[in-house]
Amino acid sequence: MIRAPKGTRDILPPSSAVWSFVERRASEICRAYNYHEIRTPVFEETLLFARGVGEETDIVTKEMYTFEDRDGASLTLRPECTASVIRAYIEHRLDQQPGLLKLYYMGPMFRRERPQKGRYRQFFQIGAEAIGSESPAVDAEVIELAMEILGGVGVEGATLLLNSVGCLNCRPRFVAALRERLKVVAPKMCADCRRRVDSNPLRVLDCKVESDQTIIEKLPSVLEHLCADCREHFDAVRAYLGDRGISYELRPRLVRGLDYYMRTTFEIVHGALGAQNAVCGGGRYDGLAEALGSKVHSPGIGFSIGQDRLVMTLEETRPGAHAPALDVFMVPMSEPAFRRLSVVARDLRKQGRTVELPPETRLKRGLELANKLGARYALIVGDDEIASETYLLKDMATGEQETVSLSGLYERLNLKLSYA
Repeated sequence: MIRAPKGTRDILPPSSAVWSFVERRASEICRAYNYHEIRTPVFEETLLFARGVGEETDIVTKEMYTFEDRDGASLTLRPECTASVIRAYIEHRLDQQPGLLKLYYMGPMFRRERPQKGRYRQFFQIGAEAIGSESPAVDAEVIELAMEILGGVGVEGATLLLNSVGCLNCRPRFVAALRERLKVVAPKMCADCRRRVDSNPLRVLDCKVESDQTIIEKLPSVLEHLCADCREHFDAVRAYLGDRGISYELRPRLVRGLDYYMRTTFEIVHGALGAQNAVCGGGRYDGLAEALGSKVHSPGIGFSIGQDRLVMTLEETRPGAHAPALDVFMVPMSEPAFRRLSVVARDLRKQGRTVELPPETRLKRGLELANKLGARYALIVGDDEIASETYLLKDMATGEQETVSLSGLYERLNLKLSYA
């Protein structure tokens, strides 16, 4: 038997209905904030991620799916989408458009990491990017958008974690202080942390090894090393969040796992996900466009929501809430009945009703199947209904039955289903 590759899976009903609901609501909320959808290729030149994400990141050194094309070019399945969005932004000269450019995306990403609860090698993200402004007001709106998407799909009890990682002026001083402290404590930490002391000390703060956490909590705080501009920016972000009534927890050791982040960084976590509880992460990346070749200063901020983990949260906290409903199950008890009901089924489907019309069936078997499928109503046509040109409509919840004409059928169903 051929099975799905390790770290991937099929999304089957009824779970697929939750996925569709999440994507639909996320799109609606993004549009309310004037974000427009962008779709980028699922593979890019490897250099894009090496330069944009960072050559010393775990993603680039350990997790990317990279392959050589037939012409010798090195290509990589996208491990994240921000670099792809900025590449498209530069390539298509979107920097020439007036105002703030606001884009959102949905789709699969690929990382070869150890599969665990809510984490897969092919995973899905919903993300948004606001490009063209350094204003802390934009940071606050982007964070608000992320919170609105989570709340809009039904996630309750999510917690916003907030930090600033400084800029190119003040972060080197913090990194120097961090490196000096790590030289003392790193021998007690995991192999990755020991390696990162020289290559990228900030990565140590992102370590998830449980035994290292007590050491990490005692490391220097980036908030104590912010320059005046970064301090002013971060204070303004916090004030704008306060204006919006968005509560948060300060996390001075919170960093994002990619090199392009600066200043505002944030995560949104949820208890239903266990120890690895982040459902959303994001931050500001004011130098990314220049690093990828742009001649125009294009500051930006964005986030990505792990859709796999988001759906898992909804399924655990609101089981069955988004199960697709079957409005009408039809029970034709003869070939003439089937032919008549096929026309009715078509008309009801055009009206947006969900209808199941099986081939000719017996009454008892048809009603049993309607019940198993969770149909709201059964529509029965046999010899008597053919002769009288009527329809027998049964409410599956109450068991009540009524005989109606064709026009009466449409009227009754529209009335009943509108209030269901």
